[in-house]
Amino acid sequence: MRKTAASALSLLAAAALLTGCGSEKKEADPAKATASSPSASAAGGAKGSASGKKGVPHQVVFEVGGSGAAQVMWIGNTNHFEQVTLPWTKTESMQLEGAELKIGVTVSVVPGSIKGQDGMLKAAPCTIKVDGKQVADNQGGKSPEPCKYKIKD
Repeated sequence: MRKTAASALSLLAAAALLTGCGSEKKEADPAKATASSPSASAAGGAKGSASGKKGVPHQVVFEVGGSGAAQVMWIGNTNHFEQVTLPWTKTESMQLEGAELKIGVTVSVVPGSIKGQDGMLKAAPCTIKVDGKQVADNQGGKSPEPCKYKIKD
């Protein structure tokens, strides 16, 4: 249980640190964005790349099994942490762009604890599917590690 909590806390800390990194406020008027941000004009206004290349869209499905309620954290397009009713599913569409095309983007889901058949708390089962193919799981909650996968084009 401590290992699960430590893993969840370290992932939460990393997520909190990354929340502000790479976020970009998009202006409705491109002229305002260029005028107000010197870096936007220097980079041509493209996110992370002068070429502005985009990859293919991916459908990412996060799932957490079990029954009752649990805290769930997932990282896809943005970071989320909330109380949910189990079983739970969240679908996001993601499209890599700029440097993400070379290095990829890691998506993850950290399931909360549920009561096992023996009455002890354990990690809820989780899975991640990308474009319909299951790419990550925590062996039905037997692994203390969160479900994570690096999407690359």
